[in-house]
Amino acid sequence: MSIATLILGNSGSGKSTSLRNLNPSQTLLIQCIRKPLPFKAAGWKVKVKPGDGGNIIQTDDAVEIERAMRKAPHDVVVIDDYQAVMVNELMSRSSEKGYEKFTDIGKHAWNVFNAAGGLAEHRRVYILAHTQTDDFGSVRMKTVGRLIDSTLVPEGYFTVVLRTVVTNGVYQFATQTNGQDCCKSPIGMFEDLHVDNDLAMVDQRITSFYELEPQ
Repeated sequence: MSIATLILGNSGSGKSTSLRNLNPSQTLLIQCIRKPLPFKAAGWKVKVKPGDGGNIIQTDDAVEIERAMRKAPHDVVVIDDYQAVMVNELMSRSSEKGYEKFTDIGKHAWNVFNAAGGLAEHRRVYILAHTQTDDFGSVRMKTVGRLIDSTLVPEGYFTVVLRTVVTNGVYQFATQTNGQDCCKSPIGMFEDLHVDNDLAMVDQRITSFYELEPQ
């Protein structure tokens, strides 16, 4: 059973930048939105065709994302930004009547979340997504409407949920809830309530905490 982590935050709050210290040779990045990386780093290459050595796949197709996760040999998989998958499917099916499209969007997300936690036990999956605030002031992962919110609770599929926090220009991850968000992490995994927004450091803490051995 792999370790899946949800990283939440507003646009520009440091989610994608947190990848900057990950080892590209051990990481598969699935970009749901085609965009340049927000940092300079060698070793990252968009995969154009099978066997070309690329470690970045650009797709907003949930089925392709699940397939890529399962087939990839990389220890670490990062999906950035999953909320775009739901939005793009909703927009592409906007002319459809009824609720079937919402059911499909929810089912696709459910499949991806389950797959993220169902890989080999040494593997780690990080799913990045935007946040939304409900009528009661609670912050959670942004989806595409109340119909999905009422049936799918994304945070429930993850043991670790971190949220970006920016204070006076300092970019960090919150590791525990502030009472109004869904942040959580196992007791003892992180020493502080806020840590650097460094996904390589987070990955090291997770592998150490669960005593994972690379394959």
